[in-house]
Amino acid sequence: MTDLDLLHFEQLKKDVQTEYLKRSTPSHDDISKWKGIDIIYFQEDLRKKAKGNISEKSFYTYFKTSPVTKLPRIDMLNLLSIYAGYESWYDFKKQHLFAGELLLENEDLEEEEIEELEKMVAAAPDLPKTEISSKKIEYLPQENLDLQKSNTDNQIVTQNTTPVNNAEIQPVIIKKNFFKKNAWAIITSILITITGVLGFKDEIFSKTYKYCFTDKDRGVSVINTLEIRVIKENESPLLFKIKPGECFYYSTKDKNVKMQISAPFYEYLEVNRNLENAPEEEMIELKPDDYKMAAYYFSIKDVKGGNPEEQIALIKQKRNQLENLISNSAIIYQVYDNKTYGIERLDKQKYITLVTTPTTSLKNLNVIEMKKDSKGKIVSIKFKIASTDEENK
Repeated sequence: MTDLDLLHFEQLKKDVQTEYLKRSTPSHDDISKWKGIDIIYFQEDLRKKAKGNISEKSFYTYFKTSPVTKLPRIDMLNLLSIYAGYESWYDFKKQHLFAGELLLENEDLEEEEIEELEKMVAAAPDLPKTEISSKKIEYLPQENLDLQKSNTDNQIVTQNTTPVNNAEIQPVIIKKNFFKKNAWAIITSILITITGVLGFKDEIFSKTYKYCFTDKDRGVSVINTLEIRVIKENESPLLFKIKPGECFYYSTKDKNVKMQISAPFYEYLEVNRNLENAPEEEMIELKPDDYKMAAYYFSIKDVKGGNPEEQIALIKQKRNQLENLISNSAIIYQVYDNKTYGIERLDKQKYITLVTTPTTSLKNLNVIEMKKDSKGKIVSIKFKIASTDEENK
């Protein structure tokens, strides 16, 4: 990577901005100031024209900072170049050469060849570092091959002496010295065993209970991530997050358990159990909050009709339903998973506009928190739109 490549990328960002402004009107002409719904619309246009997508995290990394200090991957460079009207990143650079810049088609190939040769050399077996010298070759005298002649006069006769067998004496000695030699080892083993029992007594004497959760009205698994707070005397609460469809396993040696269960679309529930006679497995019913569930359903409801007139009618219907469910003074937050921009506040109308715009991103809308007042109106929403990278995890 050279400084010229970074300058070329800054040029490409301007071409991408120009291409998008031909068909759309974002909140700012400058691409570095886009956020929220502007980015979603841009991702949608990129998918339509270039048949690809970049994550929201990548957008903030490379478009919110100018100038950048590192290049994106080549697949992202090619995708943005195609969107801007070029065949590839190489074609873009070729048509935007700086004074004195020489762009070689085979310069990358030569680097790859060099790397391949280096790998082959590194993988080759080591060659011998010394040569065999003729001076080191020794010629042994020829052996006597006449089998009829034998020189036995001066041969040394060796006798095999049978060692004294002490097998009968050894067991008596071992029995006397075994406990003396291994006394410390035996005592150490006993102490380790006692320490292990004391250290893991909670695990040894505790009992595991299984709690599963179901929608009381529909008889199916809950559709939200549950937050379970286990309340213990003289201790801070223990917080657990349980994904939809999963059960909660809790090990304890206590005689009682107190749980506070909450979820965005269900009513708060507090559970108290005497564990002395309680079953090891239990199904807990959660009552759905119909108002919150309706607001979520209308937020993600598809408004793509068979023809333009049907689609406009569906959008109007969806807007009216959300207008009735959400309070005019509602506090709404969109959460992002990046360091540059963590959270954005929306008003009621901006939220309704976001969820009534037919984009593929709405299927990834997840509600983190939702609250309503005594009249049933939604007064608080916290949500996020999961990126493509998160969905593939």
